[in-house]
Amino acid sequence: MSDTIFGKIIRGEIPSKFLYEDEHCIAINDINPQAPVHVLVIPKRGIPRLVDAEQDDQALLGHLLLAAGKVAAQLGVSDAFRLIVNNGAGAGQTVFHLHLHIIAGRPFAEGHLAG
Repeated sequence: MSDTIFGKIIRGEIPSKFLYEDEHCIAINDINPQAPVHVLVIPKRGIPRLVDAEQDDQALLGHLLLAAGKVAAQLGVSDAFRLIVNNGAGAGQTVFHLHLHIIAGRPFAEGHLAG
């Protein structure tokens, strides 16, 4: 487990309310939300960036996507949400412990990310 803020939250060294937890990951509200719903899905295994994941992490990465879907359904936003992974400082990653952002609760403008 990493020594980042997320590692400390997972270990219980920093108190946080878990919206979801299983043997592989947790979900918490983002402390700087960019939308009415902004939740982080964080693996308990500390992979710094997505590009640092290895073949042995394949099942964990798939599990994170399934957990994100469960959390979105739990929050009532499963019909419309964005799932974002920032990889590296240049992409906006500020905590180097892989995590997924679930963003929902507001309309999203069409643009280069629409698809």
